[in-house]
Amino acid sequence: MKFAVHFLRNILAKTPKKDTKEFKEDIKALFRIQDIRIARVVKNELFKKYEGEKKYQASLTILDDGFEDAFTYLNESVIHSRLKSTNCLERLNEEIRRRERVIRIFPNVESAYRLIGAMLIDQDEEWLTADRTYIQM
Repeated sequence: MKFAVHFLRNILAKTPKKDTKEFKEDIKALFRIQDIRIARVVKNELFKKYEGEKKYQASLTILDDGFEDAFTYLNESVIHSRLKSTNCLERLNEEIRRRERVIRIFPNVESAYRLIGAMLIDQDEEWLTADRTYIQM
């Protein structure tokens, strides 16, 4: 599964830097759509709008090849459709690794489980009680 953020970056990386503001805005607008049917229609309109322009062909090819994969999250329930990236999970894994490296050698597997379990409980409490909304439901 491709994540929308990375997929968008890949498309924009293949877009020429000069005289492409409208194209870039159209692509970004596509990624703001929250309904897969509408996203497909907008994608097809984008292809019709820019089909004759050679400078956009590489970007459009990337969009066409990975569209369904990158927009898979829109096929899920409303709650899951908010999960466009794994940044929260990646950050949590980094924190676990950081804490685990300090100890270096655990006396047994259970002690590693206790440390990681305690960290996950703390993080869960933080997410539940924080003023910041991590996922709007």
